[in-house]
Amino acid sequence: MTGDEYDLVVVGGGINGAGIARDAAGRGLSVLLCEKDDLAQHTSSASTKLIHGGLRYLEHYQFSLVRKALREREVLLRAAPHIIRPLRFVLPHDRGQRPAWLIRAGLFLYDHLAKRELLPGCQAIDLRRHVAGGPLHPGYAKGFVYSDAWVDDARLVVLVARDAAERGAHIHPRTACVAARREAGRWRVTLREQGGQPWTVAARALVNAGGPWVAQVLQQAIGLPVPREVRLVKGSHIVVRRLFDHAYAYIFQNPDRRIIFAIPFEDEYTMIGTTDVDYGGDPQQVAIDEQETRYLCAMANRYFARAIGPGDVVWSYSGVRPLLDHESPDPARITRDYALELDSAGAPLLSVFGGKITTFRKLAEEALDKLLPLLGHRQAAWTAGAPLPGGDLPGADGEAFIALLRQRHPWLPEKLARRYGRAYGSRAELLLGGARSLEDLGAEIVPGLYEAEAGYLVAQEWARSAEDILWRRSKLGLHLPPSAAQHLDAWLAGQACPAVARIITPINPRTALNAKDAKQRKGRKGKS
Repeated sequence: MTGDEYDLVVVGGGINGAGIARDAAGRGLSVLLCEKDDLAQHTSSASTKLIHGGLRYLEHYQFSLVRKALREREVLLRAAPHIIRPLRFVLPHDRGQRPAWLIRAGLFLYDHLAKRELLPGCQAIDLRRHVAGGPLHPGYAKGFVYSDAWVDDARLVVLVARDAAERGAHIHPRTACVAARREAGRWRVTLREQGGQPWTVAARALVNAGGPWVAQVLQQAIGLPVPREVRLVKGSHIVVRRLFDHAYAYIFQNPDRRIIFAIPFEDEYTMIGTTDVDYGGDPQQVAIDEQETRYLCAMANRYFARAIGPGDVVWSYSGVRPLLDHESPDPARITRDYALELDSAGAPLLSVFGGKITTFRKLAEEALDKLLPLLGHRQAAWTAGAPLPGGDLPGADGEAFIALLRQRHPWLPEKLARRYGRAYGSRAELLLGGARSLEDLGAEIVPGLYEAEAGYLVAQEWARSAEDILWRRSKLGLHLPPSAAQHLDAWLAGQACPAVARIITPINPRTALNAKDAKQRKGRKGKS
């Protein structure tokens, strides 16, 4: 690919990089995105998996951030109702913590800071009678319920990248940016795929969306100083067997004034998190430590009648958040807002600092609004009303679509139909193709995973390993023995290519646009 030229090269395949690539491709720019590992392999798959305004940020007077996030919550619920769905949170009132009137006032503000159409508002509840009170210690009598949303974070990144590819972007996971230099009004970017030889492309502009590596990309690959301080904060979560049977989640206030969530997870489990710990190690090697595990268990035990300990943890995960640094000694108080630093001393360079998964679309929109004038383009923002792949469901109703999917394919087991509907939305039909029985989906490689789905994930979603499929494209790994990964890797190594060719034709990013989209892009370019 030596000699190829793009309007924009994006470094980083987390949610912000994917979001910028998508927005740029949809505005008619030629785009290449590179990511040194798998898409969403790090911070963007290690979140608490919430699309939320951030109730606790109100206490720190971050009203602008909360309002922006609440607006985005509505946008994303409409864009991806298959992987983003409403979730009601129960906040038990601890009389030793914040007074009830203050909580009620905060929840009222949370409901009214931004227009809310899709989610019900807050209400007070009697935990002695409400179903959510059953799993708690009997001392909790009063509580509050409010709304936010749950998201499959890793799939969100992949779907955003998929949309970018179908709009013409070239997506290159497992491809590192090893150097970038300004030459003759362009960026000369040297890339290296894992196990491959370096190759170069030219770009009119460069975006550094390296997440925890944003400073490293600037200093080592680009050779420029870092304009902002980034504070790396580790957030860890634990997963235990289900602690309650209802569909509510919990938000718990703790004596250290931090909060943790307890969220229904993968039907059979409860996810608890997160911690906020300053981190000075390699983000590639981040992992939960014993102290974090004990902390999360202890905080959960303050509320749940059924006590848990480190021995009950069946899975844990950790991520490093690159937050905008400030003077607070408490990592939990650091803002989750973002900053976009534009260096226009030559070919434009835009670096992304901070951010949260809920505001990725708005961040991308603002990034393109900064870059487009420098590139001579004037295309308007477009992503606010555009569904993500699979998200074009009637009435943005994920549950209704699952019922429709079962009606169309009565041979699909209920559990499998539900998983397909939630993961792929309307694109479940593409995965299924003309299948009329389970046998038509090919062999069951590991329990719950058929050749048709594995082939789809390789062809459409850049999956290359068992870890990609079992832990990021899905959470099947939580339900399977460790030996399943080895078996799937063997299948991928030995049978993936013929299986993919037989099951589904891969989309070529260079030719992904249909004739109508190509015509629209040509028209937009003519106006720029």
